[in-house]
Amino acid sequence: MTEQGANTYSEQLRQIIESARRLGVELDEADALQWLAAMTATQEEDVVLDSKTGVFGHRITLLDFSDDDLAHFRKIGRLVEFDDIPGKVETALALSGSAAQSKIQMYPGDADYFERVNILAESREEACRILSGLMRDKALGTLGGPDHELIQVRMGSYPFDVVREGNAERAGSSITWSPEEIEAGVIHVETADGRPAELRWEEAALEPGWCKLDWVVADSVRKQLVNASNMLDVTWEAPDGSITPLDGYLDSYFQEIYLEADSVPIFSKLVKHVSGDALEDYIRQLRKEVKKYVTKDPNYGKAAKRLYNIFRLEGRYAEAAYLRELFDEPTTMLYQVWSLIRTIDEAFQPNSRIERETILDQADSLILAVVQSLEGVQEIEITRLLLRLRALLAEDAQRGALSPQANAARAEIINIVNNFFHDKLTGVPTIRDYIGTLQEAEA
Repeated sequence: MTEQGANTYSEQLRQIIESARRLGVELDEADALQWLAAMTATQEEDVVLDSKTGVFGHRITLLDFSDDDLAHFRKIGRLVEFDDIPGKVETALALSGSAAQSKIQMYPGDADYFERVNILAESREEACRILSGLMRDKALGTLGGPDHELIQVRMGSYPFDVVREGNAERAGSSITWSPEEIEAGVIHVETADGRPAELRWEEAALEPGWCKLDWVVADSVRKQLVNASNMLDVTWEAPDGSITPLDGYLDSYFQEIYLEADSVPIFSKLVKHVSGDALEDYIRQLRKEVKKYVTKDPNYGKAAKRLYNIFRLEGRYAEAAYLRELFDEPTTMLYQVWSLIRTIDEAFQPNSRIERETILDQADSLILAVVQSLEGVQEIEITRLLLRLRALLAEDAQRGALSPQANAARAEIINIVNNFFHDKLTGVPTIRDYIGTLQEAEA
């Protein structure tokens, strides 16, 4: 960082610190300046390998990753990952989302993974058939057990408008498959005019689109539940060496921590084909998501996480430093509580094999977190809702009966989280103006 640049960032940071103090957020100037120096340091390579742990990723992303829970994430990774098949399938598994920012997001919501899956085949159609088998085998092989439960899989797009279980689904939207539907290999729907129709797994795989698998995972040692997901970026490598994304777009690598150094060769081969506009596309997509979360689908916690990624990539380091501190505030624990109520609900469904004691332990932890984070009327109301949930959990015969109470508790908590992040974001003039610009932008 040049002396002039350092002075500019220091002045911007002082203004942010003044706003933070007024809002009751403690921001350590020395720590923030140290982070700023690391962010602006000139490096020859964008992608960096940590020789101590074997993880690698974009140098900015690595600054936010803590290896304290690396063994834990690698253990879950063994459940969600796809295996290599020599000469046929190459993979590279990474952490993404808040799990990849464990140094600053002390209360991550889920264990999100991202996996590059490169399929070597004679034709695109053959690559799609291979993917179809890979995803079905993974789903059926991880349907459930004492420490995990498959929730759903996304693969394929509706070829026409349908009505599914009373809900209208538009042509082109992503198809969600339940475990039972994956086993059967078919989904029964109706056309828009009421005629019965079928969607078959093998046919959906020919245009796979958005591919993602979701589980609930139980950690018997930590006595915790977590939602784990694996988002796939699938490519077809033709005999001539050309690389084609099966969903039409090769994802960028700005928010991923790859878990094994052995993945460097396949990662390096694939990212050569990432668009030169990838960074601009990534930021544009993040802005679009922020706009959604501050307008029609309010969730200022999700908006704050995406704003942080935007600010650090756009060079708005003072605002990013403020958000880093904000994620460590006690109230942000409620974001994890909000996420885990859904996880408990999903784990407590009929036929789930996840042990009841683990679910009860997780409920107890949530109640304790609320008591530690809140006070007054808010603490009383949310604790009451969580205690009602726990009473249902205590009797196995009630499996499947949580959803109404779980949704009520989640609604109360997200309202508190929204108010907290709204106040802390709009209390900083530069962040308030940035959000305002997105809110006013044309759709």
